[in-house]
Amino acid sequence: MINSDEFTKRLQKVIDFYGESASSFSEKIGVQRSSISHILSGRNKPSLDFVMKILSTYPEVELYWLLNGKGSFPPETKKAESPDLFSEEPTTIKEPVKQPQETPNNPISNPVFKSDPTKQIERIVIFYTDGSFKNFENSI
Repeated sequence: MINSDEFTKRLQKVIDFYGESASSFSEKIGVQRSSISHILSGRNKPSLDFVMKILSTYPEVELYWLLNGKGSFPPETKKAESPDLFSEEPTTIKEPVKQPQETPNNPISNPVFKSDPTKQIERIVIFYTDGSFKNFENSI
C-alpha cells in the first residue's frame, strides 16, 4: 500500500528536481492542475494512470522509488572513465572481459535460473522504459 504522505514528498521532490511549478508539471504529464494540487495536499491518492504519466514523461524516475521510496532519486550519473590525455603516466590496455555465450533459443539455460533445483519459476515480469510490461507465467 502506498503511503500517501511519503508519496507526496517524493512527488514534490520530482517537481523541484526538474525546476517545474505544479502547473508546468501537470501540463507536461498531461493532467489537470487540480490533480497535482489534490495529490500534494493529501486530498486524493494518485491513480495508476497518474503514476504512469509521470514515468513516461520522466523516465529517470524509478517506479519503486516513486511508489514506496525504495531506490534512489535523482538518478546517479555514471561518469565515463577516460584516460587523461595529458598525463605523463603510461596507460595500460586491459583485455576485454569475455561475456558468457547465451543460447538464444533457451533463455532459461542461463545459470542464474538454475541456482536452486528445488525451486521453480512461477512468474517473470518485464518492465519496459515506456511504462508498459509483459507478464509471463509458468503453465506447469
